[in-house]
Amino acid sequence: MTDRTTIPMHKNVLGHGGLIVSRMGLGTMTFGVETEAEEAHRQLDLFVDHGGTMIDTADGYGAGASEKIIGDWARARGGMNDLILATKGRFAPPPGSHGASRRSLVRSIDASLTRLGVEAIDLYYVHGWDIHTDIADTLGALGDLRAAGKLHHIGWSNLTAWQLQKLLAVAERYNLPKPIAVQPQYNLLERGVELELMPCCLEAGISLVPWSPLGGGWLTGKYSADARPTGATRLGENPARGVEAYDLRNTDHTHAVLNAVSDVANQTGRPPAHVALAWLAARPGVASILLGARTLAQLKDNLAAADFTLTDRQMETLTAASALPALPYPYNFLRDLCGMDVWDRLGT
Repeated sequence: MTDRTTIPMHKNVLGHGGLIVSRMGLGTMTFGVETEAEEAHRQLDLFVDHGGTMIDTADGYGAGASEKIIGDWARARGGMNDLILATKGRFAPPPGSHGASRRSLVRSIDASLTRLGVEAIDLYYVHGWDIHTDIADTLGALGDLRAAGKLHHIGWSNLTAWQLQKLLAVAERYNLPKPIAVQPQYNLLERGVELELMPCCLEAGISLVPWSPLGGGWLTGKYSADARPTGATRLGENPARGVEAYDLRNTDHTHAVLNAVSDVANQTGRPPAHVALAWLAARPGVASILLGARTLAQLKDNLAAADFTLTDRQMETLTAASALPALPYPYNFLRDLCGMDVWDRLGT
């Protein structure tokens, strides 16, 4: 076990399951893909030294390489009993099974436990909805895995509010595990979860653990409206990459948000990334935000925002600048005629 002194980091309770997690979590999607094992181990050391306690991975990250790298690091330091470990299953099913089926989840979690070198997963996410598997079967399998001591709590990543409400109803009816956390994309450029998923989570006492807190690098200020990205950045290497693709995100709304972030950054003397992270960390229901980095320098810079907070006025400025367009029906109807004020409270 390391004997290095760690820097305190604010902790939050995760949902209703009793877990306590660091304000910043470490996302490890790059491990074994963009970040080699030695560099990944340095990131893990740095994260723990800065008071981080929640490490997040998945069996689909690098076809299991991310989990293996974390497991090797944990064995070298003497274990992970002082940390909260989260992983995911669903997108690496065995042949002949859909991802959230019992057969798939049982095999997936056993493989994850072996790679990670642990007896149980603290927080096991289903990585996305499975339209081919009855939700009662998925929850039943997770309940049996919990009873067998292979996982402690469950979460869900990438789902809609109606899907969350459906699984909560099934869990309640059959006394099956309920998620204590959801893991959506959420940042100043992507606030769609505030329409339904976030209100559902707040109502049910489920925490949010956002991924892509910097919008794929957009919220660092390194991309501009009149210059396509080049060089050793994610969009420089692949401008069409995923939800943060340059042509998809290069809009007037994006640059209005970036201008507001830049203004607050100038006021505080902090880089834009710190402003974006501080806004997200202060949002209702957010327990921990996942920092993902290719290099040690990137992670070190983002961890410097762990104790940074914005004033109420700065929060309001950013919330207003990034608000969604006028709420369409039925949201405006429910707000104006039924007294539903959640979107006003969120500044959606």
